[in-house]
Amino acid sequence: EAGRLVPADLRLLQAQDLQSDESALTGESHPVDKQTSRLSATDLALGDRSNLVFKSSLITRGLGSGVVVATGLDSEIGHIAQLLRSEISVKTPLQVRLARFGRYLALAVLAICALVFVAGLLQGQPLLLMFLTAVSLAVAAIPEALPAVVVISLALGARKLVRHNALVRNLPAVETLGSVTYICTDKTGTLTRNRMHAELFLSADQRQDALRSGDASEPFRSLGLALALNNDVSEVDGVASGEATELALFEAARAAGLDKQALEIEMPRIANLPFDSERRQMTTLHRRPQGQQVVAYVKGSPERVLAQCSQMLAAEGIRPLDAGELMAETERLAGEGYRLLAFAQRVFDHPPDDLSAQNIERQLTLLGLVGLIDPPRPEAQGAVADCLSAGITPVMITGDHPGTARAVARRLGISDGDRRVLTGKHLDKLSDQQFDRLVQSVRVYARVSPAQKLRIVKALQARGEFVAMTGDGVNDAPALKRAGIGVAMGRKGTDVAREAADMVLLDDNFASIVQAVRTGRRIFDNIRKFIKDTMSSNSGEIWTLFLAPFLGLPIPLLPIHILWINLVTDGLPGLAFTAEPAEPGIMRRAPRPPGESIFAHGMWQHIIWVGLFVGAISIASQAWSISRGAEYWQTMVFTVLTISQLFHSLAVRSETASLFRIGLLSNLPMLGAVLSTLLLQLAVIYLPALNPVFHTQPLPLLDLLICLALASLVLFAVELEKWLMRRGLIYAAN
Repeated sequence: EAGRLVPADLRLLQAQDLQSDESALTGESHPVDKQTSRLSATDLALGDRSNLVFKSSLITRGLGSGVVVATGLDSEIGHIAQLLRSEISVKTPLQVRLARFGRYLALAVLAICALVFVAGLLQGQPLLLMFLTAVSLAVAAIPEALPAVVVISLALGARKLVRHNALVRNLPAVETLGSVTYICTDKTGTLTRNRMHAELFLSADQRQDALRSGDASEPFRSLGLALALNNDVSEVDGVASGEATELALFEAARAAGLDKQALEIEMPRIANLPFDSERRQMTTLHRRPQGQQVVAYVKGSPERVLAQCSQMLAAEGIRPLDAGELMAETERLAGEGYRLLAFAQRVFDHPPDDLSAQNIERQLTLLGLVGLIDPPRPEAQGAVADCLSAGITPVMITGDHPGTARAVARRLGISDGDRRVLTGKHLDKLSDQQFDRLVQSVRVYARVSPAQKLRIVKALQARGEFVAMTGDGVNDAPALKRAGIGVAMGRKGTDVAREAADMVLLDDNFASIVQAVRTGRRIFDNIRKFIKDTMSSNSGEIWTLFLAPFLGLPIPLLPIHILWINLVTDGLPGLAFTAEPAEPGIMRRAPRPPGESIFAHGMWQHIIWVGLFVGAISIASQAWSISRGAEYWQTMVFTVLTISQLFHSLAVRSETASLFRIGLLSNLPMLGAVLSTLLLQLAVIYLPALNPVFHTQPLPLLDLLICLALASLVLFAVELEKWLMRRGLIYAAN
């Protein structure tokens, strides 16, 4: 009965005006009418099995009884539990890239340290010094701040996403969104409002998108009265409550100035024939203000109401009814995704004695048709456009009727009129090979089962796509877990869906996913900038230590110098990259392929040439200082190497945009980190207490200015590289 959860899968034996909310299983946006008749087809989707009710569904109206046909894991919800148990989570692109990066870096560091150690010994350097130098170099080459930068970036991203109503349950998922190539989204509540809305009014030969306030012309005036009076909506303190379809009709009438409470004072209800699944219509009888006349307003399915109408109301009065033409129009509108209701009336000169449906619901005059639809969210169309411009393909997967799915997809720009809607029934007939060839061309799926949602995700992943999957029902949980990132609905989502997901949308809004994608791309860009910065800087240290002995120069740095440079240049500036704003045009570029190396788009070339450039200016400062007989030559090399890395941190804040265009103040934490590190370096040079610890000597002002000038060359060299990139003369940044 109404309000009860179904305890098992049941084959109905009795049903009295029975409706079941199966949205958690099927994705249907409204309760489903149930009946007891035998169904001849054997391959029906869950939403079309009208003589069954399923475990955990909610009965919303009526009474029913049946025989149990499945329990536990054999029930439809049990099948979903088994699918969920068999699925494993997929590693994120960031986890894959960093694991690969760590392996290659470890091998490279071991090889370089061994070379430096052997080269120093061949030059006659002390064994202990070369051992400490090699160990210090290994420490310097490995970016110890990387885990902190990654975690802080993800945590700050998660914090920002909460402000946009996206709650992250799995921290790596924040970055994962930046690699998404397909977003498979539910329709109801995510792309649409999950609230029926009357937006089509058809009467005689006229069509309107709304009832007009103060419209006294027929037939829309009578149609408006029928909408206002023929419903069971109740209103308390200005808040209306009732069944979703009736609420939509009530609100359409109220928007036209037809207040139900005021009208019922003028035209009180004297009787009603409630809706039932056999008649598929509802009738209310109202006394007119003057005389004894009573008007009966009838609403119901078009095929049932039209069959009982003999004429129709038009602007010029009463005219004959062309039922065939109207049914053809009804079918056409249903194909556009509308749920249609017909309204009719019958006027009695005095209250009828016989209030049976057989007496009242005949010889009717048609008032018109009303089309209802769950309209798209206002912001969804813009979000879909953002996805397409960002190279992300949105795909709608719903349990709703194909016509409804096609209509909403066309409105939002997900699909054009030429693309097919693939139903679950047709999907079952396709082999895996056939579907693999087709999957990248389909934009709308309708009447799909949980196993089919999972199959869609797997097929896209097999084609190399990185898939984000949204869902709210128990039926979505296996696909949410399997997808690269699962996104559950927070308002209408089930606990099972939220547990299987990586992220929860607190407002059930597709636009929040697009905002999350933007944040994910920014986070990955910033992690990549940090790696680019620290590896280029570490490369400069390695080349300096490696090449100096081959040029007949002494070891330029002591272990304490290497560790200090590593601490101050990778620490504060590295963490400041987490606050870097998004790159211009971040949502106008294609997603990065999930299998792409983190060193792609010119990054490894940048690391090599910047490392050689920094090594060259550092060795040049060493040779120049030694040629002058300066005792503080080692301090000069130490200073050039440290400050050049600070200039490099500023230069790589953007992949292609000039630092002089984005400005120093667009990332205040970075500016503060660079200035703080510069002050620390000056303290190491000029504070007497620190000189013996770091083996440094105070530099004359002229030599300090020379160190700053040499180090600043890195900034101008990187700016030249970005200038060439903007003109497409060298490797592309994105």
